[in-house]
Amino acid sequence: MIGYAFMGRAHSQAWRTVAAAFDVLPLARRVIVGRDDAAVAQAAERLGWQEHATDWHEVIAREDIDIVDICTPGFLHAEIAIAALEAGKHVLCEKPLANDTAEAEAMARAAAAATARGQVAALGFTYRRVPALALARQFVQAGRLGTICQAKVAYLQDWLVDADAPMSWRLRKETAGSGALGDIGSHAIDQVQHLTGQRVTAVRGRLATMVPQRPGPDGPEPVTVDDAAWATLELDGGAIASVEVSRMATGAKNRLTVELYGTAGALRFDLENPNELWFLDATLPIAEQGFARVLVTEPEHPYLEGWWPQGHVLGWENAFSNQARDLLLAIAAMPSADEPAARFSPDFADGLALQRVLDAIIASDAADGAAIAL
Repeated sequence: MIGYAFMGRAHSQAWRTVAAAFDVLPLARRVIVGRDDAAVAQAAERLGWQEHATDWHEVIAREDIDIVDICTPGFLHAEIAIAALEAGKHVLCEKPLANDTAEAEAMARAAAAATARGQVAALGFTYRRVPALALARQFVQAGRLGTICQAKVAYLQDWLVDADAPMSWRLRKETAGSGALGDIGSHAIDQVQHLTGQRVTAVRGRLATMVPQRPGPDGPEPVTVDDAAWATLELDGGAIASVEVSRMATGAKNRLTVELYGTAGALRFDLENPNELWFLDATLPIAEQGFARVLVTEPEHPYLEGWWPQGHVLGWENAFSNQARDLLLAIAAMPSADEPAARFSPDFADGLALQRVLDAIIASDAADGAAIAL
């Protein structure tokens, strides 16, 4: 695993618990990699890795490494992922895939070649593995909502409301690519496409940087990415989706809300209440209609076979274990090293398609909100 901060901790927890929850391939947490030797050594001990290293080039060349898990800032994704795939490794890369479309295209090409060799190239949109959202997708696929007419997805946080919050790599375009748009907007757009089964064909977007500079290590430093973003998405199945994301939404801690409206039903979800899915069945008599709460903790629900008895709720971290499960199952499903790997969804091709949507939203904002076709 390359990276040991926020996402590194979450992924380490997943690798530590996946085999306890699910019947998967045996694995060893060999090496954790970071730039600071003392810090990564401490992380290895705390997070349960056998070794630590500071040179990822040497680590991915090792024969005892089969999977490379990339938890770095976005500007490092392309170089590491392409090298790891060319070295014959399976790769899990955190979202968004890259900082721009050109990088994403190079990564998708490398992934296509690797998949033909029997490798898995997986993209970490972990919220697909939240049981309630996985159940929502099942409802849509089963036709419980009829034809999807519109969607509304918002991902709101408030960790940048304080204008004195310090600069970080997430606030610099050269390291993050974009701000709230790429960081959490990518999750929102992925949910729109994944849940509806429809692809974005055109966008209108606006971006805003509400705090133009923040305290840096050498004094005030300009913020070069967005704090918030809004977009209207046209989908190839005829639906229209609205997306709103912000890291300046006072009181919103990690509020990913999803609303889908169809001709036969509707559903809604809030990540701050992750075990609940609300569903309205519009095929019932009008006097009986209303949103019903589904507590997604039954063994029959997605991923719950590996966890706890009914009513014993899951948390944010469990989705990462579910993701690790799916990656290991995809690797195990390979017929042989000479045949194509089982497809993990989302893969790098999905990441490229989503990066094009992100770049189109940026282009729309630059064109004063004009529609941009994909």
